[in-house]
Amino acid sequence: MKKEIKITKEVIVSEVIKKYPKTSFVFMDYGLYCFSCPLAQDDTIEEAAKIHHLDLKFFLKDINKVVQKSSKK
Repeated sequence: MKKEIKITKEVIVSEVIKKYPKTSFVFMDYGLYCFSCPLAQDDTIEEAAKIHHLDLKFFLKDINKVVQKSSKK
């Protein structure tokens, strides 16, 4: 059985985008266009959510939906 991949709040935003490029659409849907900015390369998902006043629970849920779809291919 294939292990389910799950992105957590501690994961670096740039690592998520690099490994799962389609997640960039989730970031943009939430108004985070700075994910490619050099100053934001070390931010975690949690830090990005705090900076942009996002609900971390829903943000992670949406990111993980895309990751799960990407990993099934």
